[in-house]
Amino acid sequence: MSGGGRGRRRLGAPWRRRRPLRTRLALAVTAAVALVAVGVCTAAFFVVRGALYEQLNLSLTQSARLAAQRNPDSGPDTLAGECRFLAAPACAEVVPADPAKDPAAPYLLPVDATTRAVAAGRHAPFYTDIVHAGHPTRMLTTDYAKGRALQVALRADTVEDGIEEAAWWLALIGAGGVLVAAGLGYWVSRTGLAPVTRLTATAERIAATRDPRHRIELPPPGPPGSPAREDEITRLAGSFNTMLGELEQSVTAQRRLVADASHELRTPLTALRTNAELLARGERLTPEQRERASLALGRQLREVTGLVNDLIELARDEEPHPLVEQVRLAPLVEHCAEAARAHRPAVPVHVRVAEVVVPGVPARLTRLVSNLLDNAAKFSPAGAPVEVELVARAGGGAELTVRDHGPGIAAEDLPYVFDRFYRAGAARALPGSGLGLAMARQIARAHAAELVAEAAPGGGALFRLTF
Repeated sequence: MSGGGRGRRRLGAPWRRRRPLRTRLALAVTAAVALVAVGVCTAAFFVVRGALYEQLNLSLTQSARLAAQRNPDSGPDTLAGECRFLAAPACAEVVPADPAKDPAAPYLLPVDATTRAVAAGRHAPFYTDIVHAGHPTRMLTTDYAKGRALQVALRADTVEDGIEEAAWWLALIGAGGVLVAAGLGYWVSRTGLAPVTRLTATAERIAATRDPRHRIELPPPGPPGSPAREDEITRLAGSFNTMLGELEQSVTAQRRLVADASHELRTPLTALRTNAELLARGERLTPEQRERASLALGRQLREVTGLVNDLIELARDEEPHPLVEQVRLAPLVEHCAEAARAHRPAVPVHVRVAEVVVPGVPARLTRLVSNLLDNAAKFSPAGAPVEVELVARAGGGAELTVRDHGPGIAAEDLPYVFDRFYRAGAARALPGSGLGLAMARQIARAHAAELVAEAAPGGGALFRLTF
């Protein structure tokens, strides 16, 4: 039996999974309401049945008391025998405990051992359903006098008819309740799952069109000052719309990055192809021309390689958690400053550091500081220093500032200096891809730090990195 039950459950589970959620919810609501309706009707049937039989038992008790009063000391015999008629009074007979004292005429009502036990006082009075003269009859057997019992009976046609009529009416009410439950279940599933249906349709439309600009229509807000009437489904739809907004921004940023990268790669790739085609006809060039073309080709290859590496770095959203460690910033900044001096010897780099330790990935923090120093040195004229200062903050953490003495950042360019491929008007003639500062801010955010740019007092640009 247990194996068969498990088999039925295994067969039923896929059927439920194949049904739409609306159908399953409607069936669940219908089953719940129908179960309540059937339970109420069943309970009502037993209450009506009990009440009708209780009324009949009370009539039998009154008939027995009346027969005993009219025949206070009767011997074993039939006292009344007209109960075969519906309106006739109750049948009544006296039965002795000893069968030897029975009258010669047969009894009108059935007599058994339990009846003799009541007459002898060994059994309590009881009711019995019998058939008398072809009609349903209710009989009471009770004590009458010492050694004798009294049996009275009444036809139960009216009770049986009342119970049957009540059963039919309750069955009709129960069926009507099931139909109403089915309608309510369908209405509840249709109205309650309407936002889910819209959410599903929106998701399917986005999957088909690959366009995340679609949104789920939300119910209008209530009047001002009224409490919010958002339920769980509405909040789910709102969260889904928020997710779609984030997805749209991500897709837009991805498309913009691809477009900008394609635009930035077009010029160096064109130059690479030109120099490669020029070197392919090397027999027509002088040794000096070949040397210049080779140097230009190598420089352009390095630019393209650097641009591709920067794009790969920008594609990383966060730092690998297993690589995070406690990093001493002072020697890291000193190392980056030495590299900047070697790369641009004409620009002095002045460093003042304090001992600070922060959690992070050393290679990524080195890239961040190097990008800031390279950007500052690129805009600083020869002989103008780049000032680097690392201090510990009073409330914990650290602050690194990098200042140059170049032309500074125009007010209209400040909001965009960290955008990918953005170049201010003064920087368009300088080498670079416009990705260094964007990469620096991404690394800073991955380390829970804040990187901002501002105009330095007295001229130049100031970048402030706060851990």
